[in-house]
Amino acid sequence: MLGAVLAAVALAAGLLTTPSAVADGLAPAAPGAAPTIDGWVRPVPGSLANPFDPPAETWLAGHRGVDLSARPGDEVRSPAAGEVTFAGQVAGKPVVVVGHADGLRSTFEPVDGAVRRGDRVNAGDVVGRLAGTPGHCAPAGCLHWGVRRGDVYLDPLAFLGEAAPVVLLPGGP
Repeated sequence: MLGAVLAAVALAAGLLTTPSAVADGLAPAAPGAAPTIDGWVRPVPGSLANPFDPPAETWLAGHRGVDLSARPGDEVRSPAAGEVTFAGQVAGKPVVVVGHADGLRSTFEPVDGAVRRGDRVNAGDVVGRLAGTPGHCAPAGCLHWGVRRGDVYLDPLAFLGEAAPVVLLPGGP
């Protein structure tokens, strides 16, 4: 909690506005910032259906990514250049994973992959299509997009300059 408050104060003071600060999960991009950070693009154009809501502890429930509205058959694009590290089934759902620079990984589900492990992709390249598999947005369709650095989940929208702004709340004595 203290770390988040310090990051918010630093962001408000203009100390954490670099793309690397955003990529490190230290601060969201400012509203109205450049369209993307380091050339990242949206994997689908749909609106935000469910926001990033990481758990307080790694073992607790939470939403470790975002859900973007989409329909079965919609193209899913790589948000940044990288290499496909997985395209297959996980727990009965089709998943595609793209490894990016700096140890970042994007995961997409449910996505019927149009790529194979080892394929190189650029930002905006189609990696698959949204599968008809019911997901946690049922009955509506959505793409679940997660971004991780190692075992740490990051808000994918921060890489697009779309993360929710930091709100400072009054503190106690």
